[in-house]
Amino acid sequence: MSLGVLALPQAVAVMRLIPGLLIILILSILAGYTGLASFADARGIIGGTFGSRLVAVSQCLLLIFIMVAHILSFSIALNVIIDHSQCTVIFMILGSIVCFILGLPRTLKGVSFLSIFSCISIITAVTVITVALGISNPDAGDIKIVQAHLSTTTYLNPVMNIILAFSGHVAFFGLISKMKQPRDFPKLLVAMQTLAVTFYTIIAAVICYFADSLISSPALDSASPLVRKIGFGIALPTMVIAGVIYGSVVSKFIYLRLWKGTNVVHEKTVKSVESWVAICAITWFVAWVIAEAIPKLNLLLGLIGALFGSWFSYSIPTVLWLYMNYQNWTKNRRNLSIALLNASFLVLGIGICISGLYSSGYALAHG
Repeated sequence: MSLGVLALPQAVAVMRLIPGLLIILILSILAGYTGLASFADARGIIGGTFGSRLVAVSQCLLLIFIMVAHILSFSIALNVIIDHSQCTVIFMILGSIVCFILGLPRTLKGVSFLSIFSCISIITAVTVITVALGISNPDAGDIKIVQAHLSTTTYLNPVMNIILAFSGHVAFFGLISKMKQPRDFPKLLVAMQTLAVTFYTIIAAVICYFADSLISSPALDSASPLVRKIGFGIALPTMVIAGVIYGSVVSKFIYLRLWKGTNVVHEKTVKSVESWVAICAITWFVAWVIAEAIPKLNLLLGLIGALFGSWFSYSIPTVLWLYMNYQNWTKNRRNLSIALLNASFLVLGIGICISGLYSSGYALAHG
């Protein structure tokens, strides 16, 4: 639970309350099901060397794009806190430098505790904004439950934002490998999805009810100037900590591949340190360049959801299931039903990717 929640209230406002909340619920259930299929190191089993490299590059790009979202949200936060919107480029550079410096240690001891702090930070910030909107607009509530005749492109980008909010699959395999009892992962997944969908629906519904026409993306921008400053100040640790973690993960991935088969990764030599610093610097520079090219957070999150969430959350996990169980597809009616269900998820993921890229490209071109 990170930056994805900041785009959900506006997404629900665009789609209207009932369709928006239903889509959040449905996509959370689908993502929960596909989350049971892990794929990070299984990519080579199906696609061989080419498949392994293709998915590896895709994972790196996904992590870099999420780094971009954190740079962009960091600049938005400072714009609000300092009240100086003309310094966006400088704030993006500052955010990139801060995250780069904090991500220089090659090991992130206590990442779990940092992640907990990051999660609490964003939950607290959004809760503060929600309560403040309720207090300042007690008579609000002029919100449309449904609305017909919305264009396809208008509808698709909010859906992509919701998909991104449930696209943590890329980290599941690594999480399972670190658990003392890996068999408890399904319980963890159910707990996480239940917490996420409950929090997402309540926050999206309440903010839509009290803000409606004033709703923004990120959602923290929907409150009064003072409350906005407080909300962004509370959320700032999430924007830094989560960005540092994503940056460290992708840098470590590249670093290990660069020195694969050598002892350099375990040494503290000039070669190992310089290569690590260079990799961190390059990844954050690339992220900053992309952030400068896509200045709107909701459009960026929608693009990430279409380009990567569609595959990592829906298509790839179902391909793995179909591959691992191909001999038992027609064994009985139950297996056949599950095979057809997974095949439909594969088609769904491909459709989400194509339609989402179209809507994101259209929105970027006409935004």
